[in-house]
Amino acid sequence: MADIATLIAEIQEQEVLDAVREALEAGTEPVELLEQLRGGMGVVGERFEAKEYFLPDLIMSAEIFKEAVALIEPRMTADCSSSRGTVVIGTVKGDIHDIGKNIVATMLRCNGFDVLDVGVDQPAAAFVDKARESGAKLVGLSGLLTVAFDSMKETIEAFEAEGLRDSVKIVIGGGPVNETVVKYTGADGWGRDPAEAVRLAEQYA
Repeated sequence: MADIATLIAEIQEQEVLDAVREALEAGTEPVELLEQLRGGMGVVGERFEAKEYFLPDLIMSAEIFKEAVALIEPRMTADCSSSRGTVVIGTVKGDIHDIGKNIVATMLRCNGFDVLDVGVDQPAAAFVDKARESGAKLVGLSGLLTVAFDSMKETIEAFEAEGLRDSVKIVIGGGPVNETVVKYTGADGWGRDPAEAVRLAEQYA
């Protein structure tokens, strides 16, 4: 069977989609396929940083990733149990990256959570309003750029200003996020990877 991580790293659109379909038909676990895709996208990111790939390559790989996830997601959600809680998730203001966020959202849905995705480049008010209207007990803030740290901090401060901070847990995630960023932003925790994000949801939502 074709190596999906390698194919997406080489930006082979049709080959990736064919390989995902074949793997699904062969009974490969959807979560395993998501991890392969994530691994391939990691290679794309490394090649972009090394100036081996350029912006069009980055955009194309992201599109392939989205198409592949669209094939996988129905197989994941089909087995979902009744709702285990509501999670508001989104990429904070100043950042438009959504691949990590989308993987986390998919895995949360697979594990029985109702996920309200506010999108990318979202101001603090978008998270506060969605949490207030939905009654969500968990909010996930995503960001891949270091500029996102200030936006995460501002978003958490907005929850405090609205008197909602004590009623929600706020976790952050993204490539450069670590324990130091958690302390800086005032978050309750951080997800090192999608699996950790699910564990946090089980703990907090």
